[in-house]
Amino acid sequence: MSLSIALTKGRLEKNTVALLEQCGYGIESLKDKGRALVFQDTKKDVRYFLVKSNDCITYVVHGVADLGIVGKDTILENPQDYYEMLDLECGKCKFIVASLPENDLFHKVGHIKIGTKYPSVAKDYFLKRNMDVEIIKIDGSVELAPILGLCDGIVDIMETGTTLKENGLVVLDTVHEISARVIVNKAAYKLKREEIMNVLQDLQRMVNQNVKKDR
Repeated sequence: MSLSIALTKGRLEKNTVALLEQCGYGIESLKDKGRALVFQDTKKDVRYFLVKSNDCITYVVHGVADLGIVGKDTILENPQDYYEMLDLECGKCKFIVASLPENDLFHKVGHIKIGTKYPSVAKDYFLKRNMDVEIIKIDGSVELAPILGLCDGIVDIMETGTTLKENGLVVLDTVHEISARVIVNKAAYKLKREEIMNVLQDLQRMVNQNVKKDR
């Protein structure tokens, strides 16, 4: 049976395509994609399409994609009905709590406001710390919010920490480690189990090899 795989555009795209190429898949069209959004593998009975991270989960949940490759950040913010099957050990970054140095959130008395693109993740984190905070959803540059006084601190993704430092913010805590994950549609896992397991085994083998190289 043929498989459809949803790939997340942007930050994870390059690493994902490289990993598929290492596995021996025919992803030439993904490397030279132009404006195309749907791509046929030249060696396997696999079709790929590129989507935004949140849409990757939507396509998998609704069965349009049998598998999806998406960041753990998106999974944490959008827990839905799918199987999370594999950590690809790439696209690594982390959810962090940060603030201006004078705003130590964990010792602040009174009302606390947190700016974030990830309200569910932020809410869960502070609930676990038994802290009652107001979550403010921000779609743009989250680092700007505490500087302008919109909030006391932020929950955001950090890769290198350069943007935080340049804006005078300090990291107070790590919320969760993030990397690219493979998710699978539950019905497809029953109907196309062999084909899906073949893809997962190919990816796992290359992940293991890459991890060994990095040590």
